[in-house]
Amino acid sequence: MENTQTTDTSLGLLTGKVAFVTGAGRGIGAAAARLFAREGARVLLAARTESQLKAVTEQIRAAGGTADHVVCDLADAQSVRAAVDRTVELYGRLDVAFNNGATIQPPGPMDQLPEAEFDHVYAVNLKGVWLAMVAEVAAIRATAGTGAIVNNSSIGSLRGNPELPAYGAMKRAVNSLTESAAVTYGPEGIRVNAIAPGNTLTEMIRTWEERAPGLQDRLTALTPLRRAADPGEIAEAAAWLLSDRASFVTGTVLRVDGGARA
Repeated sequence: MENTQTTDTSLGLLTGKVAFVTGAGRGIGAAAARLFAREGARVLLAARTESQLKAVTEQIRAAGGTADHVVCDLADAQSVRAAVDRTVELYGRLDVAFNNGATIQPPGPMDQLPEAEFDHVYAVNLKGVWLAMVAEVAAIRATAGTGAIVNNSSIGSLRGNPELPAYGAMKRAVNSLTESAAVTYGPEGIRVNAIAPGNTLTEMIRTWEERAPGLQDRLTALTPLRRAADPGEIAEAAAWLLSDRASFVTGTVLRVDGGARA
């Protein structure tokens, strides 16, 4: 069936939409929250650190956008559901969600990773994404009816990852959840995609660099564009996938990596 929908390109990418963003206190999540608001969305920012959330929310409001925040621990099922529910309480609906929040593991071989660290990476980077997706689908169904979800993966999920084996494994599982959800919810008009960023100048990468000196130089050498991404560049890809401009895109894992996996 032909889609006769037209999009007014004079409006923002997300005009009229309500957006929920996890990991929104810093890095890619904060950049996404600011961008989504500039593109016309009303945004609820979620993360663990209230001071960071408050600062980004105030930046958005100062720029004329609409935003609020909620403290959310992705490893806590009740906290995740409450955060998504808060979006509907505040704005009356949910249209789009960016599941960006994640944690890093200490870099090194898999046999040297403590079990507690593995469990934490699983709880936040995989189970937390699953919990959020389930709550988001329910909220979209109950309010907007149709919508879109983007999960933040990593190019570290696309092949063997000896330095970050647990992180890579959870992100690869996120790719699978993304594809399964796209097939499951596509018939009712809910699109689900993922982005796979390459080297991006975030606090997570800087922490990794401290533990693995020379990391940035190695990653830059492997990137055809010969630089790292700004978090805002990654956010742009998420905004497009969440927008009606990507209306026939679902079930994809979009590399945003400066050509590193080409």
